[in-house]
Amino acid sequence: METLRMLVDNNLNSEKSYSQAVDLLNNGEVVAFPTETVYGLGAVATNERGVKKIFEAKGRPSDNPLIVHIGTIEEVSDFIEEIPDNAIKLMETFWPGPLTVIMKAKKGLMAPSVTAGLETVGMRMPNHEVALELLRKLKKPVAAPSANRSGKPSPTKAIHVEEDLQGRIPLILDGGATGIGIESTVLDVTVNPPVILRPGGVTKEMLEEVIGEVIQPTIMQEKLESTPKAPGMKYTHYAPDAPVQLIESDRAIVSNAILKLRKEGAKIALLAPLSFESLGADYFFPYGDEGDKEMMSTKLYDDLRACDKTDATIILATTTTTEGVGAAIMNRLEKAAGGKWFNR
Repeated sequence: METLRMLVDNNLNSEKSYSQAVDLLNNGEVVAFPTETVYGLGAVATNERGVKKIFEAKGRPSDNPLIVHIGTIEEVSDFIEEIPDNAIKLMETFWPGPLTVIMKAKKGLMAPSVTAGLETVGMRMPNHEVALELLRKLKKPVAAPSANRSGKPSPTKAIHVEEDLQGRIPLILDGGATGIGIESTVLDVTVNPPVILRPGGVTKEMLEEVIGEVIQPTIMQEKLESTPKAPGMKYTHYAPDAPVQLIESDRAIVSNAILKLRKEGAKIALLAPLSFESLGADYFFPYGDEGDKEMMSTKLYDDLRACDKTDATIILATTTTTEGVGAAIMNRLEKAAGGKWFNR
């Protein structure tokens, strides 16, 4: 299969690109497209044949449910049995945006592979002009996980999608680099108080300002879930080829780690604040200034992917606090490292 990558932006006549994407989706194919978080790999959410192609292209486990993307808030009532009051408040506040709301699905409408046997479905309206334009031209819900090979870092650029899925999908809509760089927050409102199943750009604090108490499980609590209700709850995610180990964001600790690893003959890639550049890692990928969590979330997946283009044998990634978007960053880092810390 030939994979086309077509540029779409305001300065170009992109109608042909959108028309091609809509035709492919209507014919049971998959299309990669940008959102404000990461690139998604979409199929019409009511078409089981198309949805199965997502799993095939990604090599994704079939018991991992998919998030459904819509172009208007009004579409929610077409697919959800009952929309809770707190869900309405959240949608009015954060949509379009990086918040996925899990609600009870109407039976028999979504393709079975979308819900992975669950009675619930996660829905969101992305805040990206390309994604919204595609959804509104299509006028159908689109199931879309991240557009990468399963387990690898999520794609924040069209070239990342091409590297992973060349020859596996027919079309990539190239809308440039994504903004937030980390997948949406997933919130289950079928329970009270609501539970964050995956932290993201809409933080616990932001949610609680709108609807009151929200529970955010720890990584260990997440592992107790036997069947994942949301992507990222059961399988190792976001991992580059070389093993990742987490390390405290402290210059002395990182410097000692580099010295120890060098003596063992390791080639070291370091993901850390700009001020750590002089510590002597073989490859250095700066997050930005110390404490700049927005830059850290934007660059994280791009940096993890960049490590694959080096001959690094180990990746050290400095950590951050779990306040605000830091919870989402640490969630992804813990999964990339499989919970492993340097020298712990």
